[in-house]
Amino acid sequence: MSESSPHQDPGKRVIPIQAVGAREETVSLYKKGEKIYAREVKGWFTKWRWAFVWLTQIVFYCTPWLMWNDRQAVLFDLTTRRFYMFNLVLYPQDFIYLTALLVISAYGLFLFTAVAGRLWCGYACPQSVYTEIFMWMERKIEGDRVRRMKLDKSPWSVEKVWRKTAKQLAWIAFALWTGYTFVGYFTPVRVLAAEVVSLSMGPWELFWVLFYGFATYGNAGYMREQVCKYMCPYARFQSAMFDRDTLIISYDTKRGEPRGSRKRGADAKALNQGDCVDCTLCVQVCPVGIDIRNGLQYECIGCAACIDVCDSVMDKVGSPRGLVRYATLNSLENGWGRKEMWSRVTRPRVLIYTAILAAVVVAFVHSVYSRPPFRVDIVRDRGALARVVDEGFVENVYRVQIMNASENTQRYRLGVEQLQQAQVEGGQDLVLGPAEARWVPIAVRVSPDAAGRMGSGAHGVTILVEQLRQGSEPQVDVREKSTFLVPR
Repeated sequence: MSESSPHQDPGKRVIPIQAVGAREETVSLYKKGEKIYAREVKGWFTKWRWAFVWLTQIVFYCTPWLMWNDRQAVLFDLTTRRFYMFNLVLYPQDFIYLTALLVISAYGLFLFTAVAGRLWCGYACPQSVYTEIFMWMERKIEGDRVRRMKLDKSPWSVEKVWRKTAKQLAWIAFALWTGYTFVGYFTPVRVLAAEVVSLSMGPWELFWVLFYGFATYGNAGYMREQVCKYMCPYARFQSAMFDRDTLIISYDTKRGEPRGSRKRGADAKALNQGDCVDCTLCVQVCPVGIDIRNGLQYECIGCAACIDVCDSVMDKVGSPRGLVRYATLNSLENGWGRKEMWSRVTRPRVLIYTAILAAVVVAFVHSVYSRPPFRVDIVRDRGALARVVDEGFVENVYRVQIMNASENTQRYRLGVEQLQQAQVEGGQDLVLGPAEARWVPIAVRVSPDAAGRMGSGAHGVTILVEQLRQGSEPQVDVREKSTFLVPR
């Protein structure tokens, strides 16, 4: 290889071509990506994919508009640091529940991937879902695959301008609605709607609406398969969760090769051909532009569009379905049927993932529904750790934060345990409104005799917060440990 000159484009290098002697040819190191024109497909897996599109989008777009106890049903109010999820009121101290949800999601992903590959990517990933929606709008406005290809290659005309403009306006409107809905989970969506109408939206709200709208527009409208190929980390480490008994979308090489075109009704065996007619429809419908006949590739998102279109071709040529299907490497190599293949799905790896996932889900549900209806935090008064007041009493001052995690007004009473003859001033009859949080100062005193028996230093004390009964409700107590200091 000859050296490149200092004025040469750094994205190119000079490679000598031996066949033409001393001549040299400049080859670009970076191949320009070709636009993928995915063909529309119909079939069983396509129906399932669109069912998940509808399900996920109905949940996403409708949930902010649901009302619960005269408030938005699901609202992450960052200003007041309260997270409302239907009947649950969560505080930042409940962050552990978010951690549990992430663990559940991770193990669920491991389980689904070990069983059947990238099911999440193909059916429920937001990138796949929104790409499917944007492609649907593109097909409705610009036409099918052939018409879109012709439209892009044709010179600019009135028809091309209005179709391209209509597509862009539809994409932008949908992307902005998506960004607006997302922000509606953090700012009450009805308040946000009034701000939009009156053009009084705050700068941060406007920024995040535009940011998420632009992200949706760019990722689903233009980047599409590039996100799955180069940006998504899941595509890189998914192979670590695959094994030879994982169900993956596979091309049956033994049955399909040698491939070749033939007339309808022709005998493939007589022509010494396999069942594959080399129509390339499996490539045309692929949203990431791969050829499934080349084997498993990391770009494959598991959407199963190639299965649907191949089954339709097999129906037309009179061959059995399943040339492209969900199968395992072991079943393809050993010629197993469905019974033998599915018997290996419940292998130890899958059972372990299932057991761990079930245990975490049960623990999470039990923790959520057994949590106390209020939370307590204790902070010692930093101004005076301990002091001697009238008649020699030793006094410690605490600040107690009580957070009402229910939707009803509650009454509380504070006390102490573990200290003999202790007196408590403050916090005797507290009333907190629904989801209200309040800091309450209390002073804990012990007599000189009791302090003498305790001795100087730090001693354990328990702050008791009692939620007083209301009607037939059971009384709930929460205890938080702290220290009581006796000065020398």
